[in-house]
Amino acid sequence: MKILITAACGLALDLLLGDPERLAPLHPVVLMGRAISRQEKWLRTVFPKTEQAERTAGCCLTLAMCLGTLFVTSAVLQILKRIWPPLWWAASILWCWQALALRDLKVEAMRVYRALHEGTLEEARKAVSRIVGRDTRFLDEAGVARAAVETVAENFSDGVAAPMLYMFLGGAPLALCYKAVNTMDSMLGYRNARYLHFGRAAAKLDDVANFIPARLAALLLIGAAGICGQDMKGAARIWKRDRRRHESPNAGQCEAAMAGALGLRLGGPAVYFGEKYEKPTLGDDRRGIVPEDIPAACRMEMVAGGLCFALLGIARTAVVLLF
Repeated sequence: MKILITAACGLALDLLLGDPERLAPLHPVVLMGRAISRQEKWLRTVFPKTEQAERTAGCCLTLAMCLGTLFVTSAVLQILKRIWPPLWWAASILWCWQALALRDLKVEAMRVYRALHEGTLEEARKAVSRIVGRDTRFLDEAGVARAAVETVAENFSDGVAAPMLYMFLGGAPLALCYKAVNTMDSMLGYRNARYLHFGRAAAKLDDVANFIPARLAALLLIGAAGICGQDMKGAARIWKRDRRRHESPNAGQCEAAMAGALGLRLGGPAVYFGEKYEKPTLGDDRRGIVPEDIPAACRMEMVAGGLCFALLGIARTAVVLLF
């Protein structure tokens, strides 16, 4: 029951506090990002500049980050437990809290919504640039709103459902190991000249790690659509029809469910690092997207997060009681 308790406390802290900016320099994801950057720089000096060598270097980095995260977090928890058991509880709860992003996903998306309503388009572009990887300089109001809604849908899987699933499977260490995989993919998993080969291992591992969580997240969003008064049947229909349109096996799962729930068309071309990428569209173009779709997506995300915790908590309790 320790995992259930630490996960519950971590979720409570996430809902109450989010990720305080003053603690950002010590956040595990920030530390992982620094470690990834330093290892990439070092490995690129060690390995020759050939396709196979870059793939090998990327595999070394991926393996080092995953095993290193599991080893360090597990070792720290064991040491703290021997020193004083309450320290184990404190560290486990802290890391469970930091592995989740339920509140911050809503906070950042609503910042975009307020900028569209009360500020300027430039302020809205700046706000949405905090949560998307694409270039936002030339987005119009609809493009900004669409980017925010897509990010809420996609990051519900990456920032809530997936870490929560791994948290219930293996506690804080496994949840943070997943965050390491996801962080590597966000930093290295681009199909451009620099990362096509070097980031291949990270991208493939991220696909594997998110295969089940992405589908779980999509089903939770469909259920949340019914609770929030959105089109639950439409969400299920579009999810079944459009979820496989992305080249990635996971990217379209949550976006398709969100598009169907809101009656929108999401996706389409986007610019990354100055280069235009043709991305598939998801959903039916029944109406134009409006800023009010952002809080609607956030409500679905919050409800789906609650459903996720309840479902996993029941499953974990059942397993403990039965075995």
